[in-house]
Amino acid sequence: MKPVKKIINEPQHVVSEMVDGLVRSYPQYLEKIPDTEAMVRSDKDSMTGKVGIVSGGGSGHEPSHAGFVGKGMLSAAVAGQVFTSPTPDQIYAAIKAADHGKGVFLVIKNYSGDVMNFDMAKDLAELDDIKVKSIIVDDDIAVENSLYTQGRRGVAGTVLMHKLVGAAADQGATLEEIEQLAQSALANIKTIAVALSAATVPEVGKPGFTLADDEIEYGVGIHSEPGYRREKIKTSKKLVTELLEKIEKNQPLKSDHQYAVLVNGMGATPLMEQYIFSHDLLDQLEDRQIKPVFMKVGNYMTSIEMAGVSLTIFDLVDNKWLEYLNYPVETIAW
Repeated sequence: MKPVKKIINEPQHVVSEMVDGLVRSYPQYLEKIPDTEAMVRSDKDSMTGKVGIVSGGGSGHEPSHAGFVGKGMLSAAVAGQVFTSPTPDQIYAAIKAADHGKGVFLVIKNYSGDVMNFDMAKDLAELDDIKVKSIIVDDDIAVENSLYTQGRRGVAGTVLMHKLVGAAADQGATLEEIEQLAQSALANIKTIAVALSAATVPEVGKPGFTLADDEIEYGVGIHSEPGYRREKIKTSKKLVTELLEKIEKNQPLKSDHQYAVLVNGMGATPLMEQYIFSHDLLDQLEDRQIKPVFMKVGNYMTSIEMAGVSLTIFDLVDNKWLEYLNYPVETIAW
């Protein structure tokens, strides 16, 4: 196997050096919480009287999650080691930093370690009389269970959840209102991915799986978890057809509904290819008499240097959700 080329120093320092570089590059948006790899909004005064929104997870998914910390989205984000959940004490520190008297809402991706550690941090916070509620995002329809989960995985749809609850919090919604919003929206967010190559964790030094030069894998997760089928490379049009048909089996697409669409690069896919995929996607949606009312294309929830793309379709059954998606934010990555 070829040696892996990465712009790093020591593999064990990847996360700490990344976080340091991030907060020093963008001090207008975030600052590091001392003695942690957690980050909080630098404009803390503007959070007074509002519900705090906290998310996080293993590193390697950049710009998630710290890239979405800022006015209108997340109050704080916690960076675990690569593809590894943050520890409860670091999540707890983020909750305390995000609490400004109205409670804190946690956005958690459905991975066993994340669910366990965020729940432990929630318990610690409640001992401090901080009111905490949460949502466990499980938008990946590819497989029911995987190496890291019970049930479906949380993937790129998590970013849309950040956007919704962040906008609601900024507009003064209560903790209970945000919880209800998150639960209602989650049922309408569906994601599926295809990979052309796997991710390489720096400390492991080799890809999580191996595809032949002419192979792809449908349904992979953001930690290089296996998908549901491997086959020869297909054209962009055929990839769109496969992913759309899978989504439609879980959530029928209706011409009289409004939809938000996220085409998400997995880390190594050029924007050129993401826009070709989007071109074919919009054609096939048009064949169904569907024109998305909101769309994002780019790298939002990556898997280090995995080549591939994920498709998220969000059925906007509540008109307020579109307002939240369009609500202005001040973050690094949105």
